[in-house]
Amino acid sequence: MPKQGLEQKIIDALEPLAAERGIDVVDVEVVGASKAPCVRVRIDHADEGAPTISLDEVTAETAWISDALDELDPIPSSFTLEVSSPGMARPLRKPRDFARFAGQTVQVSLVPGEGRRRYTGTLLGIEDATVALECDGERVELPFDDIRKCTIKPDFTASDAKKQA
Repeated sequence: MPKQGLEQKIIDALEPLAAERGIDVVDVEVVGASKAPCVRVRIDHADEGAPTISLDEVTAETAWISDALDELDPIPSSFTLEVSSPGMARPLRKPRDFARFAGQTVQVSLVPGEGRRRYTGTLLGIEDATVALECDGERVELPFDDIRKCTIKPDFTASDAKKQA
């Protein structure tokens, strides 16, 4: 599920710099009007054992991301830069993300084509460029390259039950 065009160009520019700082570029999105788009960069710690990146850490990392984008100059007009943590609905982009978050409930959208395009289920993992989900008690296998978007679906019921107890 590689990104296309401009988003991939930005990822390619940021990832080597992020690695030097122990940061993982979780996702990049370019949204909004073409005259003044918004570039959203989601980052986290590269160390999967570390806690999720804090707001103060995101703020500290924003300067080098801004500088890298200024040097790359990916958009000829002005744009807004938003740098954030991945949040609870974390996007999954890389094969290792699909292995790391196995067991989580995810929402998957496929690239346009024949048949079903949206799935919600338990992520079973990835093997040989095939992502496996359990949806409605059945195993579904999806080619990694056919996945347009995949995000973790937050489960609020467990935390709601704790509040009521």
